[in-house]
Amino acid sequence: MKSILVTGANGFVGSHLCPYLVDQGYTVRAAVRSRQSDWDVCEQSPVGDISASSDWRQALQGVDSVIHLAGRAHVMRESSDDPLALFRQVNVEASLRLAEQAVAAGVRRFIYLSSIKVNGESSSLKPLVADDPARPEDAYGQSKWEAEQVLVSCLAAADTELVIVRPVLVYGAGVKGNLQSLVRWIRKGVPLPLAAVENRRSLVGIDNLLDFLQLCIEHPAAAGEVFLVADGEDLSTPQLIRSLAEAMGVTAKLFPLPIAMLRLLGRLSGRSAAIDRLCGDLQVDLEKNRRLLAWTPKRSVEAGLRDMVEGMG
Repeated sequence: MKSILVTGANGFVGSHLCPYLVDQGYTVRAAVRSRQSDWDVCEQSPVGDISASSDWRQALQGVDSVIHLAGRAHVMRESSDDPLALFRQVNVEASLRLAEQAVAAGVRRFIYLSSIKVNGESSSLKPLVADDPARPEDAYGQSKWEAEQVLVSCLAAADTELVIVRPVLVYGAGVKGNLQSLVRWIRKGVPLPLAAVENRRSLVGIDNLLDFLQLCIEHPAAAGEVFLVADGEDLSTPQLIRSLAEAMGVTAKLFPLPIAMLRLLGRLSGRSAAIDRLCGDLQVDLEKNRRLLAWTPKRSVEAGLRDMVEGMG
């Protein structure tokens, strides 16, 4: 069975992906900053803080495929004067270093977990598709787009095949950030002023993402392609809140506030981006996944949200 190196193994996606691949029969090596005494899922390969000078050679020995998850994550409240420079150091320069050493090690396939933010923050007239022109709107999205470009350039003449995967918002047991906060507010019975929102947003449950990443390891037609990945069931923000409340066995408390008022409150509080995500559309089209890979999501949004809530205790 193939040997897989997973970078960012301690992160949200990586902590699910490593045991999943082990269960599927793969030999998995986890690239981590430092050895974890409580990690017994698979072999660990400490690489320290990743940068343009990281040495991945030992971690790459005998590896057939790399799934590159590690990177500087999107920061909700950025304090740096030059966030793009920080994102580039990790997301661009370190990714290029890994790809160069993967080629030298004879790695067959390099799977890069990018972000829907490369496509933009919203879908206006129609759902986004993988081959749309890139239009990142923040430093994080720009760095992921630049990382994609340097990887394409690095691997263009190499035997190592590149697959780029841009997931929408990933949810599941152990998720942090805004989704975790939303669950807490619903559980506490906090009234939310979002009943009037009539948007549509794509999400992807961790189980569907893992299934798709495994397919990208194996499927010949994945080589050289860019894919968006989602559950295929788009929800409005009120639908998401009601679904979460149902999974928790509580009643969602929603009341209407005009969208213009929500956006004004967002500007006044410095949280315009968060309000835009709550009110705006972001849908993706999975036709390319079906056509090239015959892939459709296996797990429903309802089941995935229930797993997430149960995983939060």
